[in-house]
Amino acid sequence: MSKDKTLGETLQERGVSRRSFLKFCATTASMMALPPAMIPVIAATLEKLRRPSVIWLSFQECTGCTESLTRSHSATIEDLIFDTISLDYHHTLQAASGSAAEHAREEAMQENYGNYILVVDGSIPGENNGYSTIAGISNKAMLLEVAAGAAAIVAVGSCAAFGGIPKADPNPTGAVSVSDLIKDKPIVNIPGCPPIPAVITGVLVQFLTFGLPELDQLGRPAAFYGNSIHDRCYRRPFYDKGLFADSFDDEGAKKGWCLFKLGCKGPTTYNACATTKWNDGTSFPIEAGHPCLGCSEPDFWDAGSFYKALSTPTEDIGKTAVYAGAAGLIAGAALGASLRARKQSAVKNHERVTIDDLDQES
Repeated sequence: MSKDKTLGETLQERGVSRRSFLKFCATTASMMALPPAMIPVIAATLEKLRRPSVIWLSFQECTGCTESLTRSHSATIEDLIFDTISLDYHHTLQAASGSAAEHAREEAMQENYGNYILVVDGSIPGENNGYSTIAGISNKAMLLEVAAGAAAIVAVGSCAAFGGIPKADPNPTGAVSVSDLIKDKPIVNIPGCPPIPAVITGVLVQFLTFGLPELDQLGRPAAFYGNSIHDRCYRRPFYDKGLFADSFDDEGAKKGWCLFKLGCKGPTTYNACATTKWNDGTSFPIEAGHPCLGCSEPDFWDAGSFYKALSTPTEDIGKTAVYAGAAGLIAGAALGASLRARKQSAVKNHERVTIDDLDQES
């Protein structure tokens, strides 16, 4: 597909119907928590969009972020994204290798200088520059070179966003994140080990449609990282009732009780796992019976204690819930008795009484 063609023209050539395209736009709007009124705005913007050049650099990583993306449950969405952008350089996905691959990167930089999007996965050796090289160029040198001409940078995965596992103690390579080295470009962090495929593609669409998304204090898109997994977890009611699994094979685990005591980091982890989920929305780790490891948070690996509960005194949660419920019943009974007494008095005196009146009197 020519870079000069708009997405609308490309979709027509490929036989993609208007209905299918609008369905994709509706899904995108839903993922970004946008109102239905924004669907035609997304559609109109994408239809007129010409493919921006994207250069994807992979450094100290396990290829898990790319594997996650290529195993997206929605091939239609993925095809649309990769036909919307011009992915000009990617170690794993490109056909070229050796000098031909590096020529493609250099050509893309020259032709689109100042306008291309740089995607990075993997941490960067900050001290031992020779530890990881590409075509004889250190990761740090290549990042600085390519970042200089980028319009924006997307750090995919916890390694690129926060340093990830390579940064874990004792950190032999002096691994650092993208934002540790680049200070003069807008950076969007999409952490996770690996990130959810739909989050990666959703952020790209949001960026292409509306520009830089709203970010939290860690540079993550608020649309996907604005709530903790705990806040959206289907096991949350069990937590509130003080019902916890004490082992992976006890009755509580079999009944789907909260995994807090087994080390779940859901209360301190911000991600879309509990809502977007994985594998076509089939499941996510907690639903599969495993506690959240907190992989989208900084230093999650060094934090360790994956199967040790957070410091909240869980043994008192159930009692607190019971006491709160009992207090509510007592207060409700007292309010009901007061209301009945007040009504009886009002009837005798031909007055009208409301709950607001009782609130004022109390």
